[in-house]
Amino acid sequence: MRKQLIILLFFIVHTASAQLSSFDYNGYAKYLFSTSKIPRIDDRLNDNLIHLRLNTKWYATENLTAALEIRFRAFYGESVEKIPSYSELIQTQHEFAELDAVIWESETSIGYLEADRFYVDYHKDNFQITLGRQRVAWGTCWVWNPTDLFNPQNVLNFDYEELPATDAVRLQYYTGPVTKIDLTYQPAIDPDNQILAGLWSFNQWNYDINLIAGMRFKRWLSGLSWTGDILDAGFRGEVLVTQAPDKPDTNSLYQQIGESLLSSWDKPIVSVALSADYTFPNTFYIHTEILYNNNGKTSNTLLFQEEALSLGMLSAARWSLYQEFSYDVTPLLRGTIYGIFNPDDKSFVIVPSINYSVVTNLDLYLISLFFEGDTLTQYGEYGTAFYARIKFSF
Repeated sequence: MRKQLIILLFFIVHTASAQLSSFDYNGYAKYLFSTSKIPRIDDRLNDNLIHLRLNTKWYATENLTAALEIRFRAFYGESVEKIPSYSELIQTQHEFAELDAVIWESETSIGYLEADRFYVDYHKDNFQITLGRQRVAWGTCWVWNPTDLFNPQNVLNFDYEELPATDAVRLQYYTGPVTKIDLTYQPAIDPDNQILAGLWSFNQWNYDINLIAGMRFKRWLSGLSWTGDILDAGFRGEVLVTQAPDKPDTNSLYQQIGESLLSSWDKPIVSVALSADYTFPNTFYIHTEILYNNNGKTSNTLLFQEEALSLGMLSAARWSLYQEFSYDVTPLLRGTIYGIFNPDDKSFVIVPSINYSVVTNLDLYLISLFFEGDTLTQYGEYGTAFYARIKFSF
């Protein structure tokens, strides 16, 4: 499958253009040090990560563009040594094509290379088609995106600025300056993992509005999202309604603790995200966001995280609250603190950070994650972690 995708993309680009007209590239090199304490592991884990990224883009003709973006990560430290199957945890899973490789693996280090963007894009007049590994960003909120069906983000994965991508065929037709129809298909080896959905985007009442419908994991869905402002404050929202899941064969293990599986829900699953933010004249920034799942859990949330992902849910919790404050101490120094709170099981994570521009194209980033909560709560078993990162961009 990997060879077939590479040959197909090369053939399309090669036959569409006889000569190179323009070629651009950029990227970065990062070093990340981390020290963390996980409750179920006695020792503190000290780790090092070297992260290299190269983004290339070939403008083959006026209408045809090809892109290849690759990243290489070298992990060294105690997490590799003490966490079982660590190499599997760091690998990105794609259903259709595997464009990655573990370069080496030892007791204390792993080298991992992947192409997380690899596509060709053709546009003619109002029509655009994109084929390959790409990011399909349909969401409007900044923390949780229920309507981002193909490649949802994780706000706690702070070191992946580019965000995940998906292997897809995407057709877009622009019916006006701010209106379009978007049809995207994500193939998969397992038919149960295929996604086919359409989006109609338009502007009304000074709001950008998206209407969504389709099928994911053999379940029908429909959604609505918007972005606009109220009294100069940004206001965004997303609503996704998904067909009720198939009944599980058994859930006796969960019944013993007085719980039922998320997939035992016999009504359509409704997920709602609301987001608002405002920047004051002195650069002080405030951002509030909320996520609601009508079938979400109010206790023992940690047990259901994996099942939630399999259902396309962003969280197994009934309610999730996000609050952020940021301020530019100087033009080169920005401080941020945010937290995510589960009001039902009372678990939370607090994330303070500082970003400093040392010189042009060289940034220093310090961030900590403090998780707190009881056993089996959403955030109660992740401990604490501190990260220091230096990044050079080119």
